[in-house]
Amino acid sequence: AYSRVSNPSRDALERSLAALEGGSSASVFSSGCAAMHAALQLLRPGDQLVTCGDIYGGTHRLIEQLVKPMGVEVAWVDMCDLAAVKAVIGDRTKMVWIETPTNPLLRVFDIEALSGMARARGAWTVVDSTFATPMLQRPLEMGADLVVHSISKYLNGHSDVVAGVVISQRDELAERLRFIQRAGGAVPSPFDCYLVARGVKTLPIRMARHCENAQALAEWLRTQGGVTAVHYPGLPDHPEHALAAKQMSSFGGMVSFELAGGPRSAETVLERVRLFSLAESLGGVESLIGQPALMSHASMPKEFREAQGIRGGLIRLSVGLEDIEDLREDLEQALIAP
Repeated sequence: AYSRVSNPSRDALERSLAALEGGSSASVFSSGCAAMHAALQLLRPGDQLVTCGDIYGGTHRLIEQLVKPMGVEVAWVDMCDLAAVKAVIGDRTKMVWIETPTNPLLRVFDIEALSGMARARGAWTVVDSTFATPMLQRPLEMGADLVVHSISKYLNGHSDVVAGVVISQRDELAERLRFIQRAGGAVPSPFDCYLVARGVKTLPIRMARHCENAQALAEWLRTQGGVTAVHYPGLPDHPEHALAAKQMSSFGGMVSFELAGGPRSAETVLERVRLFSLAESLGGVESLIGQPALMSHASMPKEFREAQGIRGGLIRLSVGLEDIEDLREDLEQALIAP
């Protein structure tokens, strides 16, 4: 077969990822954004999309600049407020898009409740589960119709591949996604598929260490002067801690925190870290640090971004597999006021 349509490496990876999520079919794409775009292309002019404001900046850009011009109505709503979501979902609602945990504030949304609301009105539920991976969260088992991942992150785990996937348990959606994949041609190379398939083999071990290190670092950050807030679902005072404990098997490898000194303090920390690498990606074996307002969420309008709580003093950590004491020491020396 022509490689855009099918190749053995891609077919094997798709079977593997579908099995991990408990889905019947998976379609892999050349990036996470390409996978999201494919799922969003299931919408038609006049449909309504309901989604959350605390969301990856690239997803916001995709929805605002590519989906809206197609004639799709978009409703941004706080998905922690189930009553508000229920009030927004109507006869024209075709898709409810959930990102949980969210990027970068690590909010957690009730997949089962939101999927039930969508299903009651004949709408599909799509869950971006990139931060959780199938090791920590199984959205299809909670009622979701589609699950999206940026494979570039935890599923691959080694920061050397860009790819994405949409996983389905509904045959009619799977067929439409396969057509979009093959007709659009945004597919990864066979070698990239091989690399991801190899990375997936260590996913359980990697995620266990990511979670262990992130929990320890989040607890330590709470004790540091100048840190005004720590966002991590594993902390007892996280607003959705109980939901996360119910919905996830562990709390993930992402942590974000806010500094009293605002953007200048954040920039100083980014300049001073030695072990954490300044980079916009996440989910690799190495620890990364970033300033979402200027990096992953820079494409969001400032007013919208700040209304979600994403301000210049916010720092996001992708906590890697290094020794936890080394990570703590690096952040400690970076946080000490000069």
